[in-house]
Amino acid sequence: MKISTKGRYAIKVMLDLARNNTGEYVKVKDIAARQDISEKYLEQIIAVLNKAGYVKSVRGAQGGYMLAKPPEEYTVGMVLRLMEGSIAPVACAESDYTDCNKCDTCETLDVWKELYHAINQVVDGVTIADLAAKNPTES
Repeated sequence: MKISTKGRYAIKVMLDLARNNTGEYVKVKDIAARQDISEKYLEQIIAVLNKAGYVKSVRGAQGGYMLAKPPEEYTVGMVLRLMEGSIAPVACAESDYTDCNKCDTCETLDVWKELYHAINQVVDGVTIADLAAKNPTES
């Protein structure tokens, strides 16, 4: 499993908004400059975050973006699942997967399920606030 740039950059955007939370909206161009992400690409990512209600926006000269909730309420896993869809290493590791008729006899299924559980444990155990606290002076 590979996390795409959209997934990685979405985490960076959320982290940037958490670190630069002054009560005012943060402009896309400022996030893009700090994170070294093209504004066009960032706008695509932030549109998904906005539609999901993870960030809120205001248009206009004083506009921009901010987190919709405190950074403690967003896990890395939430953001990755939003951007990537499933983060399972293989489809059959998911509990609702029914497309394979060999799940009952598969010798490797337990490995994939264990790996998926470990991935979920890590990404769901780290919040955006946790990341921000690690290096509070970085943008």
